Amino acid sequence: MSDHSGAQAMWEERFSVDDYVYGTEPNGFLRQNGSILPMGEVLCLAEGEGRNAVFLAATGRLVSSVDLTEAGVAKTLHLAVAGGVAIDAVVGDLASYDLGVNRWDAIVSIFAHMPSSVRVDLHRRVVAALRPGGVFLLEAYTPDQIGRGTGGPTSADLMMTAKGLREELEPLEFLRSEELERDVIEGSHHTGTGSVVQVIACKSV
Repeated sequence: MSDHSGAQAMWEERFSVDDYVYGTEPNGFLRQNGSILPMGEVLCLAEGEGRNAVFLAATGRLVSSVDLTEAGVAKTLHLAVAGGVAIDAVVGDLASYDLGVNRWDAIVSIFAHMPSSVRVDLHRRVVAALRPGGVFLLEAYTPDQIGRGTGGPTSADLMMTAKGLREELEPLEFLRSEELERDVIEGSHHTGTGSVVQVIACKSV
């Protein structure tokens, strides 16, 4: 996302409204599988308005989040206060953001779409940033989502596939890796049947 001034401006504008455009409830895949994530320190990537970070913080995990936008981080902090939880939410560009090494018990990526050149490098750093036994959970749109009009980017380069993620996240052990269609009803911008890829992967101890 470095030098993505256009993308940053678009997201700032999208998140600057009063409403939570993706809702305040967590992503459905994360809600269903949150118990798989170790207790401890969790990082949410491209967290947007905070719905997933707040959900995880309410479970007793220590949650940090990073988003490209000032507006998204402000809404994350506001939602955290409303939910009675604390989140370390920061503005950052995932193209250059330091994830650390052996730093996180879990990392969560929900619809974190970015150019493939940025994503491949980010996922390499995700593998390094997980502690042994750490878990990475991801849901994203696949190229089959294009044209549906139910959410997501319009460029296949920003989408993900199960095969591609297995390569990008090597040598993590995949507990789940599936492409499927499901109803994604998460705010006004994700509404309808979506073509998604879901991944849960663990770093060996």
